[in-house]
Amino acid sequence: MLKYACHINSKKHLCKSAVSKAGNSNKRIFCPNYTLSLSFRPDTLYSPCCAYLNVLKSFLFTDLHLFFKTDSLGFKVFAPIKADINGNITKIKAVYDSDPVKYETLQKMLEAEKTMYGSEWPKAGATLALMWLKRGLRFIQILLQSLADGERDENNPNHIRVNITKAYEQALKKYHGWIVQKIFKAALLAAPYRSDFLKGLSKGQVVAEEDCLADIRQFLVNFSTTVDAIYEMYTVMNAELDYMV
Repeated sequence: MLKYACHINSKKHLCKSAVSKAGNSNKRIFCPNYTLSLSFRPDTLYSPCCAYLNVLKSFLFTDLHLFFKTDSLGFKVFAPIKADINGNITKIKAVYDSDPVKYETLQKMLEAEKTMYGSEWPKAGATLALMWLKRGLRFIQILLQSLADGERDENNPNHIRVNITKAYEQALKKYHGWIVQKIFKAALLAAPYRSDFLKGLSKGQVVAEEDCLADIRQFLVNFSTTVDAIYEMYTVMNAELDYMV
């Protein structure tokens, strides 16, 4: 039976809010969108749209890294997660750069490290870095989806603590011990206002809230597919660990 290969290619996405009154149609407000293409490959895992992720250059090392260096997550509450995401991308890139052909895809990287590290795998190398990276990306995914779905504290509609809390509880909390959870609760007090966060996503420009939310929904379509694919790859390869830090 033929098996699927999944490739993610970077593609600049022009949001409707990115068109200025002056007619600058090349100006991008939100971060890049990603196009997903499926191709048949006999050497990949059986799961469609997941296992053979060729996202290294376009997704992890370029667009995503630049996104997390912007003001979008420049607020104190996101500092630990932002640092963790950037740190893990750097670790994965170091492995990739050591042999771009050998580590062409995430699946090949994990398979090579499984052989290389033996009993230490998957708690080693880029496999461990990607394990934590995907959890940080899931946090961002759930946070943005919650905002796009209009979830908010009716008593404090301009706060996003309810959105951040939901993302943390679903994506990260189970992997954190008591001390780290307390640190998160303290950091939550510094959560930005909803309006300021959306302005950060719009790179400081004045964009109507509904336009920004529309951009988020568009971004999430393929971003979520990518994150889900990485999670599925870990499940299929039995590479997931549940230890706490």
